[in-house]
Amino acid sequence: MASYSSGSEARLEILARLLDSRWRVPGTGIRFGADALMSLLPGLGPVVSTAVSAYIIWEARRLGVSGGTLLRMIGNVGLDSLISSVPLAGSIGDVFFRANLRNMALLRRHLARRRGPPR
Repeated sequence: MASYSSGSEARLEILARLLDSRWRVPGTGIRFGADALMSLLPGLGPVVSTAVSAYIIWEARRLGVSGGTLLRMIGNVGLDSLISSVPLAGSIGDVFFRANLRNMALLRRHLARRRGPPR
């Protein structure tokens, strides 16, 4: 189990936001990221997106996230991959199901528990 690193958490947060909510549709509050854009590329796009999402899970494992939480994270990415596999509609689904931001919330909860209550 690796020790906690705020640098790792910050780096993963930036990556998750890039994938799920980097840009905003003008005139709306709707945000989207590279994951939705990659879903538009048949075949390769969803594979690359899933691989980057898997990296976030791998880092979470390295940071000591429990097996149960890792399974939830894998489930989020699995569902996101399933959504992304549907041509065009998958990109729209990616805008609303943000697996990477969900996984970062799980990671933050884990790290907060490990740090303990504020003094």
